[in-house]
Amino acid sequence: MQASDFKQLFLPCHRKLFSVAYRLMSNTQAAEDMVQETFLKLWMQRDKIERIDNPEAYSITVLRRLFYDRMRTEHLQEVDKDVGSLQVTSSQNISRQLEAADEYQRVRQLISHLPEPQGRIMLMRDVEDRSFEEISIETGLTEVNIRSILSRARKKIREQIKTMKYDKD
Repeated sequence: MQASDFKQLFLPCHRKLFSVAYRLMSNTQAAEDMVQETFLKLWMQRDKIERIDNPEAYSITVLRRLFYDRMRTEHLQEVDKDVGSLQVTSSQNISRQLEAADEYQRVRQLISHLPEPQGRIMLMRDVEDRSFEEISIETGLTEVNIRSILSRARKKIREQIKTMKYDKD
């Protein structure tokens, strides 16, 4: 497979690959690294993958396999560590981490219950850290509309968080 054929087949998949990688990794930089690793793996196999019916699906499969291989390797390395070398954190630190994770989950749940397109735009901007231009291209909305929708969505989330705090007290 020539470089031009490779680019034509797989480069249009970049956005979808990044989206999948971000969902798996929850980190922008790690997701981008995973996408680059996927492209490298595809490039190294370019002679074996001459005829692919769906390059997007194939590249996503390669990305997921790379991710699971990495997770498996990291888990094995963690298991191989000597028990004495493991760092013990204070219960207060663990409690803060659990609270933060719980709050993050609650906010994600609140975002998922927002009406369309508010929830989707808020996820793209605040969770996936996409630019207004990228969101505009994907949704077909103007950047002014996106800012307005995002403002309303954030306001709703703030109000819901306030009511949750009052209900807690």
